[in-house]
Amino acid sequence: MGPVERDNGGRESTVSQTLRLFDAPTPLELRSGATLDEVDVTFETYGRLNPEASNAVFICHALTGDAHAAGWREGDSRPGWWDTMIGPGKPVDTNTWFVVCANILGGCQGTTGPSSTNPRTGEPYGLDFPLLHMADFVTVHRALGHHLGIRRWAAVIGGSLGGMQVLQWALDHPEDMGNAVVLAGSSRLTAQNIAFSAVGRQAIMKDSGFRAGRFLSEGTAPKKGLAVARMMAHITYLSETAFTEKFGRAAQSGELTPNFGVDFAVESYLDHQGEAFQSRFDALSYLYLTRVMDYFDPFAVTGATDALAAGRVKFLVMSFDTDWRFSTEHSRRIVRHLEGARVPTSFREIRSLWGHDSFLLDIPTYHDSIRAFMERIADERSISVSGTR
Repeated sequence: MGPVERDNGGRESTVSQTLRLFDAPTPLELRSGATLDEVDVTFETYGRLNPEASNAVFICHALTGDAHAAGWREGDSRPGWWDTMIGPGKPVDTNTWFVVCANILGGCQGTTGPSSTNPRTGEPYGLDFPLLHMADFVTVHRALGHHLGIRRWAAVIGGSLGGMQVLQWALDHPEDMGNAVVLAGSSRLTAQNIAFSAVGRQAIMKDSGFRAGRFLSEGTAPKKGLAVARMMAHITYLSETAFTEKFGRAAQSGELTPNFGVDFAVESYLDHQGEAFQSRFDALSYLYLTRVMDYFDPFAVTGATDALAAGRVKFLVMSFDTDWRFSTEHSRRIVRHLEGARVPTSFREIRSLWGHDSFLLDIPTYHDSIRAFMERIADERSISVSGTR
């Protein structure tokens, strides 16, 4: 199932697959009570599932991520977004683990979202798409796991928004997993975090091309607003030290020539990030997914940890010392709630120059910690390097 193959250049190549998991006879019921008559999900797999389905690992991606987590996909100029983490001999070793990564509900990389066609109207949903809850991501990905014959994951792993999904999944369905890994995550956004996302959404919605969310039907696009939202968000993903290391006050063209254009190297970098984002992400998905993060507050629910406390999930929670978007205090808050419920929890803060984006990077102490955690799981489950037991 889903083996990673080698292309002519010796690189690992992967193939995305899309399934319809919900349809009109069996619609998806959302946490809000709204329903979706058709839900497709796009996913990729790496490694091989063993006969007992005991070596399966699910990867939950971040806000602008997708199903392409590792390897090389035809037509892409880059490997998967977590290729440093997932693959043969890597911390999540696909010689041992069968790894699944799927685009989330509300996304724009193959899974049903607000820019998908509404089967009831034949037009894109736009703002008629229902608001989502973190639990809705879990519902769809649980359905995918069941389709693949996986009822219990050896581990569910995610960073940032993905870590928030891992936490929701473990709280709601601890029977689904043996281990949960939350990286640079949060259980409740601060007012500052909500403010950053609010400004990004306003940049999109106030762009003249937004057309009250009907831009796809009307042939326009809020490109400028989406670019600005990405530029601002990207500033929050790096630390001040990272920006200084990469750019300092360097001029883009050799020397500074005061004007209102792109004069500093950092301006050029952000401009490029905004332009590139337009070609790979949808403005409506940005609105919907950031709003899910704003409302996420699972420990506010009475009895939130009751099912988890009665289960057997072991947690690894990790933060990065220069991450000011989801600071270490966010991770410590998760740990306090888990330890308060007597859930086995390991915590580690990693030193890194690079801020929130550190969870995507090849940082030796970080990768060594993930590798050790995954090897411990393999030993406990008696799973060999070939994925058998």
